[in-house]
Amino acid sequence: MKRTHLPLNALRVFDAAARHLSFTKAADELAVTPAAVGQQIRALEDVLGVVLFRRMTRNLELTPEAERALPALRAGFLEFEESVRLLQEAQGSKTLTLAAPRDLTAKWLGVQLAAYTALNPDVRFVIVSADDGIDFTQANLDLALVFGPAPNDEGIHGKPLGAETLVTVSAPGHASDGCFIRYPGDAMPPEGCSTLTVADAGLALDAAAAGLGRARVPALLAAADIASGRVVASGDPEPINQAWWLIAPTPQWRQAKVKALVEFLATRV
Repeated sequence: MKRTHLPLNALRVFDAAARHLSFTKAADELAVTPAAVGQQIRALEDVLGVVLFRRMTRNLELTPEAERALPALRAGFLEFEESVRLLQEAQGSKTLTLAAPRDLTAKWLGVQLAAYTALNPDVRFVIVSADDGIDFTQANLDLALVFGPAPNDEGIHGKPLGAETLVTVSAPGHASDGCFIRYPGDAMPPEGCSTLTVADAGLALDAAAAGLGRARVPALLAAADIASGRVVASGDPEPINQAWWLIAPTPQWRQAKVKALVEFLATRV
């Protein structure tokens, strides 16, 4: 019989009935009715073309064919159980591999992962840079954090960390400085001048803190530095059509470890 045609559920019922030599006890184990067990056994006998049980007055008795087949069947179920255990063990690994931009890791994500491991000391993280694009297959990633519009790649599911805004920050006492610090992806105000260009928003934030000018950066990156007084914000936050997204291939979201981390990070913004 082809693998795709194996009556696995009926074979499971047969195994239970053979262990108990009772449809009633097998039904109790499987949480079904004795009639359902009997129906499954009769259907299995029809499919296989053999008789599995002799129905005695008070109990059941296995036929010789059934007795010969049971050891191999039970060995097969043990192999199934081992396969399931290995699958769950792999998915249940306490190591999560994340991709994130360097500036997000430095300014926000690292602190959040430290808080998470304080609550879950057996969890380990591997962080790779997302600055040059993300390949979930090649990097064996569990989750990635990116900045931009809602993801629309086929097979990728995303959850936003919340609406994002841009804030203009500078070192204390430098809020009136005219020049902006530039970085790739930043749209400098038309009236703004620029005397410094850096690699990312995190470095722009650090340069602003050093008194090298003003920087327009995502509010999530600047929150800790504003709270500590390292930089000050001026003007009103600017709404944008971009956000920080947690993204992964749709099947990854079924992993318990991914769900737990996503739920935690969503509460930290």
